[in-house]
This record gives sequence, C-alpha cells and structure tokens, in this order.
Amino acid sequence: MHTSHPLRKNRHFYWGIALNVLEGVLSGSNFVLLFLVMQRVWSGTISMRGILPITGALAGIFALRLVIYGTGYVQAQIGGAQVSKNVRLFLGDKIKRIPLFRFTQGQTGDYINTVTSEVNNYEKILTHKVGDLAKNISLSVMLILFAGTIWLPAGVILLVADLLLIPALWLSFRTVKKYGHQKAAICAENVSSIVEYVNGIQTFRAYGVAGTKNKTVTKAMKDFSDISFIYEAKVLPIGAMLGILIWSALPLIMWSASTPWRAGTLDTVSYLLICMLPLFHAKLGNGIFIDLTSYRNLMISKGQITRVMDETEEQGSMEPFHPSTCEITFKDVDFSYDPGVPVLDKIGFSIGNQKLTAIVGDSGSGKSTLLNLISKYYEAESGMISIGGKAIGNVAAERVLEQISMVDQEVFLFNDTVRNNIRYARPDATDAEIEAACREANCEDFILKMEKGYDTPIGENGNLLSGGQRQRLSIARAILKDSPILLLDEATANLDIENELAVKQAITHLLKEKKTVVMIAHTLSIVRNADAILVVSNGKIVEQGTHDQLIAKGGKYAAMWQAEEQLTA
Repeated sequence: MHTSHPLRKNRHFYWGIALNVLEGVLSGSNFVLLFLVMQRVWSGTISMRGILPITGALAGIFALRLVIYGTGYVQAQIGGAQVSKNVRLFLGDKIKRIPLFRFTQGQTGDYINTVTSEVNNYEKILTHKVGDLAKNISLSVMLILFAGTIWLPAGVILLVADLLLIPALWLSFRTVKKYGHQKAAICAENVSSIVEYVNGIQTFRAYGVAGTKNKTVTKAMKDFSDISFIYEAKVLPIGAMLGILIWSALPLIMWSASTPWRAGTLDTVSYLLICMLPLFHAKLGNGIFIDLTSYRNLMISKGQITRVMDETEEQGSMEPFHPSTCEITFKDVDFSYDPGVPVLDKIGFSIGNQKLTAIVGDSGSGKSTLLNLISKYYEAESGMISIGGKAIGNVAAERVLEQISMVDQEVFLFNDTVRNNIRYARPDATDAEIEAACREANCEDFILKMEKGYDTPIGENGNLLSGGQRQRLSIARAILKDSPILLLDEATANLDIENELAVKQAITHLLKEKKTVVMIAHTLSIVRNADAILVVSNGKIVEQGTHDQLIAKGGKYAAMWQAEEQLTA
C-alpha cells in the first residue's frame, strides 16, 4: 500500500510550475528592452555603445530562459511521470482487490482504458498542460501590466479581452461535460470491442466476419469517430468567436490611443508598442482557451481514475485461513449473476474431507458457479459456505485461494518461459521441484523436445503450445502448489483423444495425494468411481450419491448415463 495518495503532487512538479511562471515573466521582459531600443531609435540617440548593454541583456535573458525552460521542463516531466507511476502502481494493486464478478467484458475494457489511456491523459496534464498554462498566463499578465504602465486604458482593454475567457470557458466546459463523458464512455466501449475482437479473431475468421466485416468493432469505431467530430464541432465555434473578440482589442487600442497620440500626450514609440502588444496578447488568449479546454477534457480522465480508485473492494479478513479439515458445506445458498435471474436457489450439500466429489448436470445448470463460489471468485447472495466448518463469507478471497488449486477448462499462460509459468503456482519453488511437477503432469516429454527445454518462451497465453500441452502445464501448476483442495472444471473438454488420455493420466497423478477434490466432468465415465456425485439441474441439487446408488435410483443421472452409453456404443 502507498503511504500517500497516488494523485498527490511532488516537489518536482511544483518546481516545474514555478520555473514555467518565471520563464513567462522573463519572456515579457523582452518587450521592455524592445521598448528601450525603439525609444533610442526614434530619438536618434542610438549608438553602438548604447545598444550593446541592451543586446547583452537580451542575450542574457535568452540564455537564462533557456536554462529555466530546460530545468522546468525536466522537473515537470519527472514530477508528472512520478505521479503517473504511483497511479499505475496503485491501480494495479487496487484491481487485484476488486471483486472478480466486476470483470465482465465491458467492465474489463473500462479498466484497461483507465489504466492505459486515462492515466496517459492525466500525465499529459501534469507534464505539459499545467506548465504551458502557467507560462502563458504569467506572460499575459506581464503584457497587461506593461501596456498599463505605458498607457492605462491599453492595459484595461487587454484585461477586458482576457476576461472574455470566462464566459467562453463556461460555454466550453459545459460542452466538455456533455460530450467529453460520452466520448470517454465510447472510448471504453471501443477498447472492449477490440479486446473481444483480438481474443476471438480465430472464430471471426472462421465465420468470415473479420476485419471491416466485423460489425461490432466497426460500429464502435464509427461511434468514436462521430462523437469526436461532434465534440470538435461544438467547441470550435466558441473558440472562433473568442478569437474574434480578443483580436478586436487591436483596432480598439489603435483607435482609442490615436486621440492622445495626436494630442501629444502619448509619444509615438509608446503608441506603436501598445498597438503591437495586442498581436501577441491575442495569440496568448487563444492558446490559454485551447489549453484550458483541453485541460478540462483531460480532467475527465482524472475522474475516471478516481472512480476506479473508489470502487468497492472485496471484503473479508486477511488473517491466515488454515482449517484443520477441508470438507466443504453449502447451506441455503442463493446466487444470481443478474438481479432477478437466480442461478442457484437455496442450494445445500456437503463435500467430504479428502474425498473425490463429482458435479454433473446440463450445460448452464450452475456447475461452474459452484466452483466459483467455493474459490470466492463470486460471493453468495445469501446462505453460508464453509470449509472445515469455518464460514468463508468473512474471509478474504486471497486467503481462501491459498488453500485451493484449480485446473480450468480455459488455461491462462503468461508470455514467459515454461519454467516461470509453472513457478507462478509457488514462487519459492526450486527448479527441481518444478521439473518433478512437470514429470507428474506428463509435461516433460514435450518440454524437453522444445528448443530451450524448460527455458523456452511459450508465447502470449501459450499460443506456441497445443491445447493438451497447455492443460498439462496447468495441472503441473496444481501439483506444484499442492493445496489441500483441488477444483477441476472440465479439464479434459475440447481435447483430441491423444491429448485427453495424456491429461487424464496427469490428473491421475494429481489425485494420488489425499485431497478434497471437486470435479466437473462432461463425460460420466470419468467420475463413476467418485466418492460422491452431485447432479445439478436448474440451480438445485436434484440427486446425490455414488454411481451405483444413482443408477439404481433410475433418475436424471441414470438417464444421462444411458444416453452416454448409447453414444459410445
């Protein structure tokens, strides 16, 4: 955990801002020196001796500005990057404490967009926008004060021109609030669509809906293009009108100052200079408007970051959770993914300590949901789930998962070596322990045939391996972790016969040790020797017992068994 708030600014950032202000003031001092030169030229008193000190002062100011600008830029970059780093580390730590049920496709895209694009946008505020604003505002103030010292009404006119920023920014900020949030939401949706597209590219190609034919992705990109156009179309007229009004300060000063100039109360050099200043001032005003509008837009990113920071975290004690036995009990458990659509309804059963319990049933009956509740990927809405007689409702998911090894149908592997992928299960494991786990999981044969053996990179999500090889690495992880509870979720599904046999042998090795095993299987022959079989239908346990008991009962399980026998006959 971080000792201070991750969005808190640091001394590098504040130094960067201070130096930008100083550089703006020094930029304004150039006009003072220019005024002195113009006076001497007009009066005819210009000489090399007189011009050298002014030239030297200009060169000195330029050199000083260069040093200040370079130092301020570096300080702002360091300060902004440090805040950005703290934010990313905080979000990375935060996301691991957000309940797993939050990670739906759309929400995952939102998280990805926040951690990447939104943090980058916020970093731009700190490293560029704030510094530019500080410099331009300080320079604008210098020009107003300088014009006012020469001829007070000129300073007042420039000040009024600057004050026109207030209504313009009010209109601009309203537009940003309305369309900026829409743009952020559409951007997150865009990321979600792209993530889905990349993950499902093989399927999309198989059905001929890849590339521009993928309507979901193309619509998301069209929506983003449309909102970007609308956004710009709404803001640009405000900026254009402001620009016209600010530039009108030039003819207004020329006209109003001409009277004292003709009367001789305002000298020609002063008149020429105050007529020049609105040119620079108008450019600064337009720049400040653009930067503040952009700043306001980028602050939406800060709001997105703060929203993720404030998300509800998983509840539960982080105290060690070490039940003396590992029987698993459900008592009157209700659960639904969507409100009003129950998946489990007052479900209750017990799984014996160090026994093999199989869960079977129709697709969508709630089998995988039971494993997700045991592992605390999801929280039960009501009822109680206990392990070893200890309720897990008030225990942190991280502590419960320490007691569980999982082998899922969908295996996730990192873009790393074989050895490091296995080591994730137990970071302190030795190379010998990793290799022993791989031998028991029937992995060693194919690993040793690889170019660098255990040190061979396996690609993103193990895309250089077959499905059976990836599944066996998952089993090796479970063997290495050696937890007292083992959850198997259709580990042999979607494999060819050869790989299915290899995986079954690996599971056999995994089951040698005395563990509490819960297995979901799509093939009943795999589970016929289980100590107990739970039959799930429509969110309820409709039957339970051994294979022989359930066959004798002649119910749903017996019908499923008979159907499987006919398929394999």
